[in-house]
Amino acid sequence: MNELIARPELCEECSKCERICPQNAIRVINGVPVFCLHCSPDRAPCLTICPEDAIEEVNGAIIINEDDCIGCGLCRNACPVGAIHINESGDQEKPRCVLACPTEALKMDSEDLLSDKRNKLAKELERIKIIMKY
Repeated sequence: MNELIARPELCEECSKCERICPQNAIRVINGVPVFCLHCSPDRAPCLTICPEDAIEEVNGAIIINEDDCIGCGLCRNACPVGAIHINESGDQEKPRCVLACPTEALKMDSEDLLSDKRNKLAKELERIKIIMKY
């Protein structure tokens, strides 16, 4: 499954994910990475409140066009999760926020988390096996 997953227990509040997000869609609040819900266009408060039509839906994501944005902050105030702020743009294979996170508090999909848990479990079982031999 391809989804962005936050692991707040690993977040160091460095804000690298905030600064690098090309979709202006992530913010760290009290050590918790909060990302845009990408509301449906007919219910996205940020999209409907923008006086310059600088916010649009593109391939299921709510995107802020920084060239059209006048920086009024109405969208930021309307966002139900506080995920909007201004950032640079660009594209990568994995989201730039995931690549920028030094502690892996952000993962791209649940398979990464399952794989991590499997590896930890395997190591622990191996450790127990060694202890049981003695």
